[in-house]
Amino acid sequence: MTLISDEQLLQVLFRFNPWWSTGAVPLDIAKPVRRFAFFETQRLLRHAPLRRAVVLSGPRRVGKTTILYQLIAELLQAGLSSSAVLYVSLDHPLLKLCALGRIVEAYQQAIAPAEGPLYLFLDEVQYAEDWDRWVKTLYDQSPHFRIVATGSASPALALKASESGVGRWTTVRVPTLSFYEYLTLTAAECPPVEGEVEPAALTRWKPTELVRLVHRLSPLQRAFNRYFLLGGFPEIALAGDLAFGQRLMREDIVDKVLKRDLTALFGVRNVADLEKLFVYLCLHSGGILSLETVGGAIGLSRPTVQNYLNLLEIANLIYLSNPAELSGKKALRSRPKVYLADAAIRNAVLLMGEEVLSNSSELGLLVETAVYKHVAQFYEAALPKVGYFRDSKTGKEIDIVVSLPSGHVLLEVKYRENPTLGPKDALLDWAGNKGTLAAVVVTKRPEDTGPLPTGKESRIMRIPAFAFLYLLGQAQRAELVR
Repeated sequence: MTLISDEQLLQVLFRFNPWWSTGAVPLDIAKPVRRFAFFETQRLLRHAPLRRAVVLSGPRRVGKTTILYQLIAELLQAGLSSSAVLYVSLDHPLLKLCALGRIVEAYQQAIAPAEGPLYLFLDEVQYAEDWDRWVKTLYDQSPHFRIVATGSASPALALKASESGVGRWTTVRVPTLSFYEYLTLTAAECPPVEGEVEPAALTRWKPTELVRLVHRLSPLQRAFNRYFLLGGFPEIALAGDLAFGQRLMREDIVDKVLKRDLTALFGVRNVADLEKLFVYLCLHSGGILSLETVGGAIGLSRPTVQNYLNLLEIANLIYLSNPAELSGKKALRSRPKVYLADAAIRNAVLLMGEEVLSNSSELGLLVETAVYKHVAQFYEAALPKVGYFRDSKTGKEIDIVVSLPSGHVLLEVKYRENPTLGPKDALLDWAGNKGTLAAVVVTKRPEDTGPLPTGKESRIMRIPAFAFLYLLGQAQRAELVR
């Protein structure tokens, strides 16, 4: 006995797929601004010889569904029959009563054209029972299907995908908005920049040219401050209402993930302890964590803290930055740094409004969080290790270390009025190392641009945060739209 009839099922599918009747995706759901993840997924869909199912992974409200609608709109504008596209949101109450195979079968029998490729878009796929088995079957037995799915728990999806067979899946991460994407979304002017602007190339710029570039980008500073309050989530960034936006972040992005998603997907029983840990991480974002110290502070065992950290990373609420080694120099072991997935989440959870912009220590934490997120996303395709360095003997640190096959990119965040390097900063020691590709200090003021006066031959380049993040975004977009 089925709990939902074929007629009821098709009614739901028609509501999800208005283009079956109109031939086009409604403009209000296929927004005109394209995210980086849109271009990456589009490129994978167009690569017919290298057939892969694509999984879009990211936090709630980050825009994954919008990207699906944009992909559908592009396909229809390119001449694909509207009946060749099926979109379903698998967290719909009625669709939870149906196996994914039955949904696809109903679509094929009643709607799909007899010939040609079929495109299947599965939103929040983790809520479909045995979704990985059904998609594996479709992939293996129906080569005319191209599949794109979304989910809010990327490692869980990746594990399921790997269990279904290697070589069938590609995961595209959808982080919160980059600064460049935020500017594009809010229709701000985005000055074009010529030349190489990735971190490893900054030290090759002539100081006078870099100073002129930063001066040209200086009008972006006002938007940069606003970005830290609301900028990470598209819908909230466009609304512009700080109090309402922070409420949505607490209720929809944090509470629903902690109290619903992680409970449903991983069987978390003591949500109160998980919430305590998350608040602790908000208070100490960017700090090096001792699992024993954290456990003692909130009354949890070390294994429980480690397990909860892994779950929060799976849910795309945090980044874990692990210790890196430089030229065989041993670093701290098993003590990660933790960054919130977006600086605005920290403000919302801790009920911090615009006053955070005038608090230098708090603002410094937000900027370091944003820099880490941007760097990790920029280098993701290169499969690097992005972490930090701290010498276990001297205690000297480097905030962010990108370990590439060709060498290391070293970054120190000094978002303050006097961005000097002190005795605890290891950047001075390692900037001239033969394995170092670039050493960069991310500063606050436009005046703090160009080579850092060190009295040594090693070249350390300074660049203000607003310009650094903007250039990363522009370089990433240029690479994706080629």
